[in-house]
Amino acid sequence: MKEILSISGYSGLFKLVSSTKNGIIVEDIETKKRMPAYSTSKVSSLRDIAIFKDDGEEVSLIEVLKNIGKKEKNKAAVDPKTADNEKLKAYFAEILPNYDRDRVYVSHIKKVLTWYNQLQRCNMLDVLDEKDDDAKADEKE
Repeated sequence: MKEILSISGYSGLFKLVSSTKNGIIVEDIETKKRMPAYSTSKVSSLRDIAIFKDDGEEVSLIEVLKNIGKKEKNKAAVDPKTADNEKLKAYFAEILPNYDRDRVYVSHIKKVLTWYNQLQRCNMLDVLDEKDDDAKADEKE
């Protein structure tokens, strides 16, 4: 999962392909087009993104995406482009009832749903269940 990336300024998700001296090479998970992401780009692994909860704690994006998958039985989620803001908030409250409504904006909800739908279209929801190398190393010890 650490190889699935979000790059600020670009829509969609990318897969890490290779490292270079000045950054990384990524591939759009839908179009399969490759491009460089330079060290000046803000690149985030989906594994490292979290959603704020009411109690001040955070829940990983992976858990939120898994909850959407359970609710939708791995089918597509509500379309964030066509649903109104109130419907999106209500839908997200079903997925994560205690999300922090002051710190999680509709734009964040749209991004999460867009990412989920993109992973679903690309038949990549199984990456949500993969353990990353750090977790695998911890289990072996």
